[in-house]
Amino acid sequence: MPAQVVVVGSLNVDLVIRSARIPRPGETILGGEFHTLPGGKGANQAVAAARLGARVSMVGRVGDDAFGQELLNNLSADGIDHTFVLRDGASATGGALIVVDDAGQNTIVVASGANMNLSPADVDAAAVVFATADALLLQLESPMETVIHAAALASAQGVPVILNPAPARPLPQELLTLVDVLVPNESETALLTGMPVGNQEEAIAASAALRLAGVGTVILTLGERGALLAGATVSRLLPAFDVDPVDTTAAGDAFLAGLAVALAEGKGLAEAVRWGNAAGALATTRLGAQTSLPARQAVEQLLAASPAPSQGDGS
Repeated sequence: MPAQVVVVGSLNVDLVIRSARIPRPGETILGGEFHTLPGGKGANQAVAAARLGARVSMVGRVGDDAFGQELLNNLSADGIDHTFVLRDGASATGGALIVVDDAGQNTIVVASGANMNLSPADVDAAAVVFATADALLLQLESPMETVIHAAALASAQGVPVILNPAPARPLPQELLTLVDVLVPNESETALLTGMPVGNQEEAIAASAALRLAGVGTVILTLGERGALLAGATVSRLLPAFDVDPVDTTAAGDAFLAGLAVALAEGKGLAEAVRWGNAAGALATTRLGAQTSLPARQAVEQLLAASPAPSQGDGS
């Protein structure tokens, strides 16, 4: 039976414009192609996990509008259970304005909309899917009290809690002690620790500080350098896969899904990070958020074409 992953988080509609470069403040430039695409970190991670072979249940909110229905239809198309994605008549569906330059870098502004109405009671209503889950994926595009409540519910049932602390903001001690695997990038790590992460030694020190704060394992994503795995018995850098990037949107979400699915299937930490690296790399080779998320076969092919990690991954 496939591993079951529960995702509690955001669903957005992404309005994406291609541009030769990202405009400076106050500047107007002519862009290229315009796309309306499904997004939101929670939905991105849910779709990515489903394409990697997991059974996925999504918990969230969308507006009672046309965009909301489109996002629900999109979840259905990937076989995702959205029984607990509620239609919110008080707020519009969340949206993101995204500019992507010719180097594949992007800027993003998010209007949270219905996402910020997701409540602890909404999580409790979905308790049935937590009971059979192999992993819980969380981000920070929902109210903090709801994120904490979901982590506590999963932890009480022995479900591993994987938190992507994005968008970056300080995390309460109550949440840190509930997190089994924390997956920040460099800027998020710097904000959480107040420490520099400009090189590997600094990244190791910052990861150690997060573990001292109560986190079980830290996986610090380093973009084209790969990811640093810092656990109770291991600290190692797993290199990124070499691809030609087109658009980095949702690469982090693909990484999270690859990691979560691998861990839910019982793979060790180092192998799970490799899955994350492979999924994230492939996501950069296509435009958009969910449109770029790879299928399991593509990830397995990329993994097979590269050397496996050495033994002793500490898991």
